[in-house]
Order: sequence, then C-alpha cells, then structure tokens
Amino acid sequence: MSDRRFVHAILAIVYVVFLARLLESPSVADDWPRFRGPNGDGKTSDTSLPVEWGDEKNLKWKLKLPGAGFSSPIVVGDTVFVTAYSGSGNNVKRHVISVDREKGSINWTKSTDGVSDGGEPGFAYHGQASHTPVCDGERLYAMLGSSGIKAYDLAGNELWHHDLGNERSARFGTASSPILYGDLLIVTAGSESESIRAFNKVTGEEVWKAQAGSLSQSYSTPLLVTASDGVEHLVHSVAFELWGMNPKTGKLIWYAETKVDTAACPSVLADNDIVYVIGGRSGGRAAIKLGSQEDVASGKDITAKNTVWSESGGSYVPSPVLYEEKLYWINDQGVGMCVDTKTGEEVARKRIGGRYYASVLLAGDKLYAVSRFDGTRVFKISPEFQEIAHNTLSDESDFSASPAASNGQLFIRSDEALYCIAQE
Repeated sequence: MSDRRFVHAILAIVYVVFLARLLESPSVADDWPRFRGPNGDGKTSDTSLPVEWGDEKNLKWKLKLPGAGFSSPIVVGDTVFVTAYSGSGNNVKRHVISVDREKGSINWTKSTDGVSDGGEPGFAYHGQASHTPVCDGERLYAMLGSSGIKAYDLAGNELWHHDLGNERSARFGTASSPILYGDLLIVTAGSESESIRAFNKVTGEEVWKAQAGSLSQSYSTPLLVTASDGVEHLVHSVAFELWGMNPKTGKLIWYAETKVDTAACPSVLADNDIVYVIGGRSGGRAAIKLGSQEDVASGKDITAKNTVWSESGGSYVPSPVLYEEKLYWINDQGVGMCVDTKTGEEVARKRIGGRYYASVLLAGDKLYAVSRFDGTRVFKISPEFQEIAHNTLSDESDFSASPAASNGQLFIRSDEALYCIAQE
C-alpha cells in the first residue's frame, strides 16, 4: 500500500470511530424548550454543569434585560428566549426577547402594550411576565397574560395572536405556562377568563375551551402523562383538586380531592401511573393513581379509589423533583423537604436559608436551588441536603425564575439580567 493510501485509510478509520462514539454517547445538547425542561420535571442528564461560579468565575456572559419578570428562560438550538415587562398600571409593555446563545447579545425584541396583570396591592409585580414561553423548534409561543397568546417564527415575525380575556380574577395575577401537545398549544388562562384552551399551533384556531371558576386560583403548569394502558391524560392542579383531562378535547375525565389549599402553584410530577402533587399556603401533598379506562369513560371522582396517600405539608410556589422514589423541594421559606413517594411520609427537612420562588433543578445527582435574594446553592441530592457550593452574583434584584440547562450551560435570570454560566 502506498503512503498516500495508507494515510487515507487511517483517516477513514479515525472518522468512523469518531462518528460511532458521537452517536453512542449520551447527548447533553438537548434543548430546554419549555418550563422545567423537555419533560416538565426539572431534570437534566447533563452532569457537566458548573458547580461553582461568580462574577469572575465561570460566567460566560451577562445580558441586561429590557424589564423584569419571573418567567424562566428556555433554550432552543443556538437561541435563548425569555420574556420581561416594563412600566406599571395602564402603561405596561411586555417584551419577548431572542438572545444569541454564544454571544449573549439580543437578536430581536418584540414588545406589546398592555395593562397590569399584577395581583392585590403589595404583589403588583406578580403575573406581569411570569409565564415561561414554549418552542417547537419552528415557532415560539409566548403567553402574555391579558395581552393574549402570541406565536412568532424564530426570526421574530408574529404569526398569530389570540386574546384570552382580561378578568384579572386571580389574587396574585397570572403565571401558568403554555405547553405543546402534538399540533395543539395548550394554555391555562385562569386569571384572564377562568379557562384552559387549546389552539392549533400553526393557524392559531381555537380547538377547544374548558371553563371552571376554580381555575382563577391555579398558577400551576399542566403536565401531559401517558398511562401504561396508553390513555393520555392532561393533569392539572387546582385548589383542593387534581384534574385529569382529555388533551384532545379538554373534557374532564376524572378528578381527585387534595389538600392543596388557597392557590395551586407547583407543577405536578408523574411516574409509573402515579401523579404527585404539592401546593397551597398551608400546604398539602398527595399521590394519586391515574384514572383507569372505566374512570376515564365516566369522568368521576376517583379520590377514594385512587388516592395512594394524602398528607399535610407541601410548598406554596416552588415545584419538586423526583429522585430514587423520593420527592425533593425547597419551599418559599428556605426549608428543604424530602418525602417518600411510597408512603408520603416526611423523610427529612432541613433549613437551607433564603427565600425561594424558583423550582429546583436536578442535574445528575446535584440539586440546584436559585433563591430570590441569596444566590444559588448546589446540593448533593440526599435527605441530608449536603451543600457543596453557594454561588452569588453582584446583582441585588429578584431571582424568582427557575433555571434552564443545556449543553453544559446553566441559564438563570433576575429582574435585571440574563446569565449564562459555563465551565471555563
């Protein structure tokens, strides 16, 4: 064999080996296209996220935002999307922002005039830009409260817009994030019109609408669950009840009573046909088995039949994660909770410190918890909540958004800025 042919053969072998390893290796470049990630459960398999950071360490970029907000960033390909608001009263602007993931610069911003969706006095900042957008890779869907739901292409061109009402019936504004189901965009418009609606994601045509007064006190983002028998359930938490709906029609197919009182904020989780729900000011938690084919056909109350356990004690705003048959969360007052999923019994509680609205993020065996005013803590996930890092930035504004993770990068936002954290 000639030297040239030998070199070509070696290069071909190297390329094949490289390609095989690339295809076999687990991807950590997954998008984070909606609230709490691809599955809505606050989990990522990406174990390359930085554990420690600060103004001078592992901070890839910081971008000043045109306004404040509690909505979480999402990540699709080379773009980060986030919403914000500015102004107050009858002069509110809601902003949808596209950010270059590599450079940390704004690609485009689209602004909409509106009025305040804030809650009662003292909580006017709630609900103004609290809905996390969702993206299907071709279109971005942004819930803007009383300014409606808007669809954009990824270049920022508005594709369609739907008004959702302006009843402003919720005590603390509005917050539930939209989700995608096949060709449907599902939107909870609790404060706007006490409804859940589904739109054709391409045309914007309304496909179904379900109304109930109890939706006015629900800030939770619904979850799509496919049961082991193949039945699809749109599961949603409202005050004192957990609902199972048909995602194709919006029909209520079952419900179960819970101890989630006052307001339902945290998102639900599901595993092996069991739905876990926490929430309420006083706090409650429950495990409910999904309704059977018989239940689905009748739309009945399955509380007595399907409640695995129901206990007092939960979380008012932050959502939990599920890890090795245990639920973990850090509540608003900075108390870490660990609960056994089989019994509902409290395994451990630990005072962490700080105040929290953001939901925890689980990356491998590490738990990331973003506090409102006291930085981000990283824990080795266990009932002991072993703290391995406490990271702060020179930003004294409110960090109430849940973090996003993709391809070794962590994205967090405050009322002032969007941050990309990455290993140097």
